[in-house]
Amino acid sequence: MAMTTTLEAGRPPQQLRDNLWLFPPNRDSQGGSAWWLDLDPEPVLVDCPPLTEASLTALRQLAGTRIPRILLTSREGHGRLRRLQERLGWPVLVQEQEAYLLPNVQPLETFVEQHTTVAGVRLLWTPGPTPGSCVVFAPAPNELLFCGRLLTPWAPGQLAPMRHARTFHWSRQLNSLAKLRGWIPPDASPHLLSGAALGALRGERLVPFSGWRDVAQNC
Repeated sequence: MAMTTTLEAGRPPQQLRDNLWLFPPNRDSQGGSAWWLDLDPEPVLVDCPPLTEASLTALRQLAGTRIPRILLTSREGHGRLRRLQERLGWPVLVQEQEAYLLPNVQPLETFVEQHTTVAGVRLLWTPGPTPGSCVVFAPAPNELLFCGRLLTPWAPGQLAPMRHARTFHWSRQLNSLAKLRGWIPPDASPHLLSGAALGALRGERLVPFSGWRDVAQNC
């Protein structure tokens, strides 16, 4: 039934750079944000976009003849991943502690502490927002850090760790932030891309590395 259900028309993703797209907010992920980074030989879809005809059309066109990989930064970004993956058949990569949430998704791969894709994208386990949260770093020439829910919009040009009712473990989240600072290459200054809702950025999408605040005022 899932394969034949009529989907909403939806809206296509917004192109922000030659190789970077942002999908509309996903109400199945608390308004979260999914991103497409076009790399060879393996593009990546970071988190799950809205399951709409516009999303599927865009993803197929962006992929072309390649087989992209879906990277999940936390359970908060799963959305309707299973139904999306059924239609596309693309492999999914998730931190091992949250693989149990996707029992019918195939192919599904897991990692423990760190992982590097064939295109050179790096993943780091950063528990705190959820048990299996991770971040995704695309090194130069892209210089992008997809930070999932580890850092969320706080104000225009600013991301910060935010403590709320769904936070799994606050002290682990702060420890993960400290680990992340040591993991990013010292000569790198990536733009930050959050997996949360982006409304607080007031129209901005990419936040400069200097916009990372260590602790939000309402923590």
